[in-house]
Amino acid sequence: MYVCICAAVTETELLECIDSGARTVDEIGDACGAGTGCGGCVDTVDVFLAAADCPSELSQLPMTA
Repeated sequence: MYVCICAAVTETELLECIDSGARTVDEIGDACGAGTGCGGCVDTVDVFLAAADCPSELSQLPMTA
């Protein structure tokens, strides 16, 4: 799934940036370009950053179809 259409950044790429140490929207923008275009994805990027910083119990559940 694309998180940022302007920079063609996928969810996987965003998670890789976070795993590599990006902790702010600006750091994500520097790493992959997400959030540097129209800004429509900034809230979504923020959610991914918050989930990485403080994961919920739901993230531990198995993913099923």
